[in-house]
Amino acid sequence: MNVSNLAFSIAMAVLCLSSIVFTQAQLQFPQEIASKLNHDPQILSLASTDYGQIVHQTPLEVFEPSSVSDISALINFSNSLPTPFTIAPRGKAHSILGQALTQNGVVLNMTNLNGSLIFVSNCDGENPLNCYADVGGEVLWIDVLHATLERGLTPLSWTDYLYLTVGGTLSNAGISGQAFRFGPQISNVLELDVVTGKGDLVSCSREKESELFYGVLGGLGQFGVITRARIPLGPAPTRVKWLHLLYNNFTAFSSDQEHLISFSEKNGTTAVDYVEGMLLLNQPPLDLSFYPDSDHQRITSLVTQNGIIYIIELVKYYDNNSKAFVEKDVADLVKGLNFVPTFIFEKDASYEDFLNRVHAEELFLRSKGLWEVPHPWLNIWIPRSRISDFNEGVFKNIILMQNISSGISLIYPMNRNK
Repeated sequence: MNVSNLAFSIAMAVLCLSSIVFTQAQLQFPQEIASKLNHDPQILSLASTDYGQIVHQTPLEVFEPSSVSDISALINFSNSLPTPFTIAPRGKAHSILGQALTQNGVVLNMTNLNGSLIFVSNCDGENPLNCYADVGGEVLWIDVLHATLERGLTPLSWTDYLYLTVGGTLSNAGISGQAFRFGPQISNVLELDVVTGKGDLVSCSREKESELFYGVLGGLGQFGVITRARIPLGPAPTRVKWLHLLYNNFTAFSSDQEHLISFSEKNGTTAVDYVEGMLLLNQPPLDLSFYPDSDHQRITSLVTQNGIIYIIELVKYYDNNSKAFVEKDVADLVKGLNFVPTFIFEKDASYEDFLNRVHAEELFLRSKGLWEVPHPWLNIWIPRSRISDFNEGVFKNIILMQNISSGISLIYPMNRNK
C-alpha cells in the first residue's frame, strides 16, 4: 500500500505585498488601458478584500480586460515604467491571506475575459487525449460541469466548492475526495495558455515550455496569468451512492481510509470514487443536516460520550449500466470496515447535486449573514507515520481539551504517486 500522506485541511498560502505606492496622477495610463480601468469607490472597496476577510488592501485601479491582449498590454505598460506597479489577478477572490489583493496597484479582474470560453472536444473514444475541454481561466468550475455533462462527460478531479475560477484553483492545487485516484486538479491539465510577466502569451504543456507549465500550476499566480486550460475528460456518471460512516476510534478511521484508497489500486478498478474524512466535535451546535432527523439524538449522544467522532465520507458513482450492481459494490466496500455498528448512513443523489453540495451550504450561510466573515484556513500535509500523533496533539489536546472553536476540519487520504 503506497499511502504516505494524509492532508488535514482547515488553506495557507503566501502573502505578496508591494511596498511601492503610486497615485493616479503618477500613472498616466495609455487610452487603450485607461478605458478599461475602474476606480469607482464601491468597486475598489469590493476589490480590497478576499474570501479570507483577514487582509485588506485597497488597489489604485481595477482593470477589466475583455481579451487576452488587454492583459498583455497592462503588463507591458507596467514593465515600461522605471518602477513597475503590482498587478494582482483576481477571479472569485477565494484567497485567504490577500493573494488576490494589491495595495495601490492594479487588480486584474478576470471575470469578463474571453466571454467565458468553454469548448468541449468531440471525443473519438480511442485516444483519451482527444477528450478534453478548453476553458478560459475566468470560467467557473460549476459552468465547466454543466457544459461537459451536456455531452455525457466530466472532468476527473474537482474541488469541494465549484463556484471558483479554473485559473484560480489551478494556481493553487484543487483537492477533493477524488485526488487519491486522479491527483489534484493541477495534475489533470493537458495544456495552458499563460500571459507571462513579460507580457508574452505562451502555450505550454508537459512537452512544450514545460518549465513555465509546471511553474504556473500551483504557482500562486507568481509566474503568469492563466487564460486558458485544457482539461481532460472522462465518461460522466449520472448518480452516486453517498455514505457517512461514523468512528469513535481514530486508528480505525485512518486505517479504513487507507484501505479504501488502496483497495482500488490492488484490484485495478475503481472500487470507490471519492473518500474524505471530517470531524464531529462536541462543540454545539452540531451539523447533522446529512442525517435523518430520527437519528439526531443517538448521533448527538455518541458525540457527547466520545468528544470527537470521525466520519468517513465515501461515494460510489453509477449510471444506468451499473445501476443493478451498485448496491453490491457498496456492500463490498463497507464489508470489514470498523465504524461504530449501525452508524452508517446513505443517500442517493445525482452526480451534479453531489459535486455541487457545498453551494447549498453557502446559500444557507449567506441567508444568516455568516458568509462574509473572516475565514482563517490552513492546509497541512502530514505523513502517514505522524497522523495519529496529529490526532492526539491537535484534535484532542488542543481543539477539544482547550475548547477551541475550529470550524470544519477535513481529512483527505492521499496516494503519494498521485
